[in-house]
Amino acid sequence: MKVLAADGISPKGIELLQKEFEVVVKDKLPAEELLEIIPQFDAIMVRSASKVTKEVIDRATNLKIIGRAGVGVDNIDIPAATARGIIVINSPGGNTIAATEHTMAMMLAMSRNIPIANETMQKGEWNRKKYVGVELRGKTLGVIGMGRIGSGVAKRALAFEMNVLAYDPYINEERAQALGVKVATFDEVIENADFITVHMPLTPDTKGMIGMEQMKKMKKGVRLVNCARGGIIVEEDLAEAVKQGIVAGAAIDVYTKEPVTKDHPLVGVPGIVLTPHLGASTVEAQIGVSVDVAKGILAALHGEPVATAVNMAPVSPEVMKVISPYLNLAERLGCTVTSLAAGPVDSVEVKYQGDITEVNTNLVTTAAIKGMLNPVMEGEVNYVNAPSLAKERGIKVSEKKEKDAGSFANLITVTAKSGDTEVAVAGTLFGDEGRIVTINDFRVDVDPHARILVMPHINRPGVIGTIGSIMGNSHINISGMQVGGTKDQETNLMVLTIDDDIPEKVLASIKALDGIFDAKLVNFYAV
Repeated sequence: MKVLAADGISPKGIELLQKEFEVVVKDKLPAEELLEIIPQFDAIMVRSASKVTKEVIDRATNLKIIGRAGVGVDNIDIPAATARGIIVINSPGGNTIAATEHTMAMMLAMSRNIPIANETMQKGEWNRKKYVGVELRGKTLGVIGMGRIGSGVAKRALAFEMNVLAYDPYINEERAQALGVKVATFDEVIENADFITVHMPLTPDTKGMIGMEQMKKMKKGVRLVNCARGGIIVEEDLAEAVKQGIVAGAAIDVYTKEPVTKDHPLVGVPGIVLTPHLGASTVEAQIGVSVDVAKGILAALHGEPVATAVNMAPVSPEVMKVISPYLNLAERLGCTVTSLAAGPVDSVEVKYQGDITEVNTNLVTTAAIKGMLNPVMEGEVNYVNAPSLAKERGIKVSEKKEKDAGSFANLITVTAKSGDTEVAVAGTLFGDEGRIVTINDFRVDVDPHARILVMPHINRPGVIGTIGSIMGNSHINISGMQVGGTKDQETNLMVLTIDDDIPEKVLASIKALDGIFDAKLVNFYAV
């Protein structure tokens, strides 16, 4: 078998593969040449330069696995690979320490004015009084996102004798206590932290989550760090906030568009430390991701399970035939319970009813967990790592099976518990199409493929019309509406399928209406 190693893969990973396979090394591989030679290879290992497009995959007649030596897989067409039965793997943990340490380095460099002090020293200047810094000890660090990197930063901040406020939809009090951090809401972090570091994925929900509105609520002298994903902090707003003294300083490693040019809003702003996406750029990290992916390729070419697959865990063809229509539905049920939960999820039960109980449903349960975690997790959540990520966050997962499905052929119910409250959402298939049929005992018929706004409300005239008027006046199109009832005739559940995101101000105005108990947006595009 032949393996193609492109984009400057570390020799350590190549050496592992060379023990069993023929390895062709192409450090600089033009797209045209990749298209020409890819039919020869059983596996390809890339970093970020080579684009493994659908066209490449279509020509890869012998390809069994694509390995990305790093975390991001944006340069790989995963749907095309999955359709061809090609495994896609990455190295989600290979650069964790590198990114964690770079975050701490950026925080220290910013707080002690190291970059500008060095720059002026190199010019022969001595500006000791001008570059007085601040200490980390005794300060409050707000960590937004408590995945592997966020947790690592929190651990190191505690060693600096900082107080740590942690915001993460999936961190509960038990795990927080084990880490030595205090759970906080996003607003609490924004309003109380002296330093704020971001470790969230870039999603429709996190894009622009820290803009001028949030910065104006922050403490005087606050300093921001982003070594996660460009776009989470609004770059233009950050530049202006630092210039105006709203934010004392910032340290940024990632950008909305890379590479950064001279006209970028953050370039040349005093008080902002910039690095060219160096979070994973250590000798150890490059070796680590190379070795991780090489081991995955070895396993895949031997027909063994691959722990870092980002597209699909192996399932027998017989079982897959039965469960495959339910995977997408389960993801969306998981996304829904997360969006409707009152707080961090402590446990989740996936209940199966009907004929589906006769097969192994583990992968369907994993799909539900993936749907719960993917919108808010730092890094890729897939069918392989979702269970372990849930375990890391102290989320207890269980299955329950009952043969009787009532009036349905099959029914899947996902119940998430958060403290003393719980949310239950059930779905089934109408043909091959998944539908949500109950939300907390309210009967509905919802197509879970866009965005839905879920609103329990008093059953009286005028409530629905008022909501419609608010949405229309805000230029938000309603493409579908369901009103579900229960035995309690005084309360109904309105579910609107909408085509656009809802601004926070509009959502707040809906929640403030007399007769509306709550209003929560579920964004299925996030999964």
